[in-house]
Amino acid sequence: MGTRPVLRERRTGTIVSSLAITGISVAVMQTLLIPVLTDLPALLHTTPTNATWLLTSTLLASAVSTPIMGRLGDLFGKRRILLTSLAVMVVGSLVCAFTDSLIVMITGRALQGFGTSAIPLGIGILRDKLPREKLGSAMALMSSSIGVGSALGLPAAALVAQNADWHFLFFGSAAIGVLSMALTFFLVAESPVRAAGTFDWRGALGLSGGLVALLLAITKGSLWGWGSTTTLGLFTLAAVILLLWGVAELKVATPLVDLQTTARREVLLTNLAAFMLGVAFYVVTLVLPQLLQTPASAGYGLDQSMVVAGLCVAPIGIMMILVTPVYAWILAKYGPKVALVIGMIVMGIGYGAGIGLMSAVWQTVVISVVVGAGIGFAYSSLPALIVKAVDPTQTGAATGMNTLTRSVGTSMSSAIMGVVLAHTSERAGAVVVPTISGFRISFGIAIGALFGGLVLAAFIPSQQATNLVKAVTHEKDEPSTTQPTEATEAHDATH
Repeated sequence: MGTRPVLRERRTGTIVSSLAITGISVAVMQTLLIPVLTDLPALLHTTPTNATWLLTSTLLASAVSTPIMGRLGDLFGKRRILLTSLAVMVVGSLVCAFTDSLIVMITGRALQGFGTSAIPLGIGILRDKLPREKLGSAMALMSSSIGVGSALGLPAAALVAQNADWHFLFFGSAAIGVLSMALTFFLVAESPVRAAGTFDWRGALGLSGGLVALLLAITKGSLWGWGSTTTLGLFTLAAVILLLWGVAELKVATPLVDLQTTARREVLLTNLAAFMLGVAFYVVTLVLPQLLQTPASAGYGLDQSMVVAGLCVAPIGIMMILVTPVYAWILAKYGPKVALVIGMIVMGIGYGAGIGLMSAVWQTVVISVVVGAGIGFAYSSLPALIVKAVDPTQTGAATGMNTLTRSVGTSMSSAIMGVVLAHTSERAGAVVVPTISGFRISFGIAIGALFGGLVLAAFIPSQQATNLVKAVTHEKDEPSTTQPTEATEAHDATH
């Protein structure tokens, strides 16, 4: 009897650690090109405009695949689809590692984008398998893993790019992906929870078409011109497709996205808050590295290398991990809504202080620490709020949509910041760099987005975490749509 709690603790820790490493591997994949971004046109014998498709293709594939893979996980097994997503990501990494062709590399980067669905799938597995007292902190760790991977992966990628052939970035990404697959396969058992019905292929095609049109307009609008026929046409096309898709989804017995659930107050407001957080989060990851690498000749630049810049931003990810115990305590005592509000306020304080703290390297570290702590609270609250509001058979799809809205917010932020920094740039010697006022305006926009998020969060129905725990416990006590097989039960017993 005395060994059972220890074994349970070890099994829980193994599952959480394995899935967190999976999230980190996905984040590393997303950031590994940043150190060589300016060199890619020469490396691939193409134009800077064409080289940007290496980032756009990953964004589009990520946005399209995340809700789809989440729904497939609900239907056919989250662990199975998680392994599939990671396998596609590894294949994409290897495709990029063995080519110097732009078209082939764009294809590989698109395949890498499938790995993003690992985050909502991992959260779904945690909800299905963990004891209730561990669920809050585990979901926080899983949510934070994407920030941790981004913050720690950037200086590591910069170091590799400066000292080795740039293709090794992709070999490293493939290796981490294989490690994540091995940990998931051997240490994480399949969840027995299944949704009823069949996969809505028409809904998947409709959502994919609408998202591609929308994100292309957002990410390429500044290049094509916001008033150009192409940009406006894509926005119009996206609106028409998504409207028709929504009408069709309401008539499907088992839709890709349950719009009635999505329209619930707690789910809708949480997704809108996630959008605002996506806008705010991108600002710090864009501004601080640029500020640190701006030449001293600009009058305010800190003139640091990419490696140093990455190390100064790394505290964002470190703080996201360090605040997890505090977040778990707040979750248990006050609930995820309070944690979300605290996180956005702390982020706002960091950005507010940052407006006046841009004259020394140590000041950027302070900004990273404060904003990172706020992000840790805020991002960790989102899956808890979603899990509280949806049926366990919809966890993958619902958390996938939440991840998607956050990604759309990040894309929107990228477009807005690009316009702001472009219009506030000036020449410093041989290069054109953003002015200090451009960076401050960017921080001000982040504060505005956080204020909007706070307004939205204020209307999310309040509910103590104890109610969340009771709901999860009640769901686990009830028979799932698909009962565990003997093989699954045997696998659980050994893990």
